[in-house]
Amino acid sequence: MICTFFGHRDAPDAIRPRLRETLADLIERQDVRQFYVGNQGNFDAMARSVLEELQTTHEIRYEVVLAYMPQKTDPIFKNIPTVLPEGIEAVPRRFAIERRNRWMIERSDIVVAYVTRSFGGAAKFRDIARKQKKTIIEIETHIK
Repeated sequence: MICTFFGHRDAPDAIRPRLRETLADLIERQDVRQFYVGNQGNFDAMARSVLEELQTTHEIRYEVVLAYMPQKTDPIFKNIPTVLPEGIEAVPRRFAIERRNRWMIERSDIVVAYVTRSFGGAAKFRDIARKQKKTIIEIETHIK
């Protein structure tokens, strides 16, 4: 089982405990061991942080899926496994994130999403994943 993520770049830090709980459940109860995560915005950063934390106590693997060719000065890529979808270097820059996101959906069984509005990339790719019959786990928009 492979999991990927779609969420708003302005996701609040208050959802982190729920995200951690969701990922721990996927690992412990559903035996998810592989994760693909993007590198744009706070939701992706939060997902990477939680996965890094969970990797210390669970046998999991996560990879940051890049939309663009990395630059040598990109500090995020030191010591973090990355993957560049085949052929993405030929995609015009304005379409690269869309191509990357579709690549992640195609390879995933489960999508963890934080979507609070019906427009934008997070909603678009969550809906594409839903149409492709992927399991969608929504992170609650209100924290109890």
